[in-house]
Amino acid sequence: MKYTVQIVGVGGQGVLLASMVLGNAAMDMGFDVAMSEVHGMAQRGGSVLSTVRFGDGVVSPLEAAGSADMIMGFEPVETCRNLSLGNRDTVVLMNMDPVLPSMVAAGFEEYPSLDLLKERVSSENPNTITIDATDIAVKAGKAVAANAVMIGAVGAVKGFPIPKDVLLKALMSQVPEKFRELNAKAFEMGYSAIA
Repeated sequence: MKYTVQIVGVGGQGVLLASMVLGNAAMDMGFDVAMSEVHGMAQRGGSVLSTVRFGDGVVSPLEAAGSADMIMGFEPVETCRNLSLGNRDTVVLMNMDPVLPSMVAAGFEEYPSLDLLKERVSSENPNTITIDATDIAVKAGKAVAANAVMIGAVGAVKGFPIPKDVLLKALMSQVPEKFRELNAKAFEMGYSAIA
């Protein structure tokens, strides 16, 4: 068994924390794990891509384009831009909360409509699951817990090989003690939103 998750988003959304949590959870399950990350101007909202591969005999974090088992999209446009990492069998988990690029925020360009983005992703991939992770995180206590919502959501995706309790334990080991209650609540709410 080998499983590849491509996690995409922009700097500051917690993509790298999510990849650490998934990687550590996979190691806790006894899988071989390989990870890589590529990011642009992360501190300025640039694109971030992290690959987590785990399973039996995994030695490289590199995966052929179109071979991902899951694309975890923290940002709608970044999810669209990275659809080529998967195929029609890939599960796409897409957060519907946009992070506006500076040119859009300044009024020079326009962000595509969320309905159009959702339609585009769904037409390319019938296994698309959308979630309002940021809204759920706000209800849990703080918007910054959106990545915990996404990790919880992954645990509820049918066929994902790491159980919910292992993911939650890995998340709790990665966040500072003062934020554990918030992240645990956000995780559970993300899980429930998909389950």
